[in-house]
Amino acid sequence: MATIMIVDDEPEIVTLLRFVLEKDGWNITEANNGQVALERLGVDPPKPETILPDLIVLDIMMPVMDGYALNQKLQTIPKTKDIPIIVLTAKGQKMRDLFEVAPNVAAYIQKPFDPKTLRELISGILSKKK
Repeated sequence: MATIMIVDDEPEIVTLLRFVLEKDGWNITEANNGQVALERLGVDPPKPETILPDLIVLDIMMPVMDGYALNQKLQTIPKTKDIPIIVLTAKGQKMRDLFEVAPNVAAYIQKPFDPKTLRELISGILSKKK
């Protein structure tokens, strides 16, 4: 089954996402900010043997390194540049505009979100990736 990384600093959101997505059989990894995500992705520090997720659900507003900075960094690295991203944000259109030119952003979903809609979105993205 596919692996999904959740990058969000709100523990309640991570818990909800983990519950909803594991229920569908997906493997979940998580990070509470962009810098931790880079570590877990084997980017900073470099760990070439790290197994990458099939998709990242990415919050924007986080401490240490926000989602926008993380995505910019991911796009500069050959092994991570094509991982599809679902941007999960409470900021709406303003944040969509920032990501408009990011080729790896597959979808946007606004908080609060409908878990069923998110699951369907993820299924659609992962089925196209195969």
